[in-house]
Amino acid sequence: MSLAFFEDIIQEAKQFTNEIACHVMGDPLTLSNLSEYLDILYRHQMRAILTTSGYFVAKQREKSLFHPAIKQINISLNAFNKNDTSLSFEEYMEPILALCHAKIEQKVESFINLRLWNLDEAMSEKQFNRMLFMLLAQRFDVALDLTKINPKKSKSIRLGYKVLLHFDNYFEWPSLKNPKYGHGTCQGLHSHIGILANGDVIPCCLDGEAVMRLGNLKEQSLQRILDSQRAIDMREGFAQDYCSEELCLRCSYKERFNSSSVLKELL
Repeated sequence: MSLAFFEDIIQEAKQFTNEIACHVMGDPLTLSNLSEYLDILYRHQMRAILTTSGYFVAKQREKSLFHPAIKQINISLNAFNKNDTSLSFEEYMEPILALCHAKIEQKVESFINLRLWNLDEAMSEKQFNRMLFMLLAQRFDVALDLTKINPKKSKSIRLGYKVLLHFDNYFEWPSLKNPKYGHGTCQGLHSHIGILANGDVIPCCLDGEAVMRLGNLKEQSLQRILDSQRAIDMREGFAQDYCSEELCLRCSYKERFNSSSVLKELL
């Protein structure tokens, strides 16, 4: 997304929110001019949330990663096992740990969340998790016991000043090829929307292929897109635990927003 188009979007978006999450199935730390996007957010008094695989931390300067516009950096540690890489575990983790310790030493006010979203029985990567817990316990001088972690009771452990280890169960990316999981509610179009690099507006951050494209910001205003009948049907449906979209029916992530772990069966 060009800087000019990004700023146009920010000017529209700031009537709806004061936070921008700079990712939809992409890694913002791959941008050589990341600080220029953050400058735009700062100029418009907006905050940024960055989610990264962690592979590109070493390529960014502290000036960018400790930019005053940044509220939080999420580092998805699961990425190490989900991607082919020539890096060793230690080579992958070292820049991440260096960033955490620099943040602690400098008392930078943004948060760093080290995400470990693989703790369910079916998809857990126990060997990786054991290595990670041993390393974090050593480098942050905290007691960590993998056997006592229960995401249903607590989602995070404090490692240092505004540095957290955040954990949850694995989730499946929604796809029209998935089985139907049934109806339910969701935070899409309630707590957030997504905007792709080409200007397409999507109802949630998991729809990176724009299956549920609501409109395009090069053609319509954000207000008009959010007032479209398709968007209204989705919001009203979620309010009644009903999915008006096929992709939503095939998304298991919405289980996290339902009062019961068992979704309503299709009528």
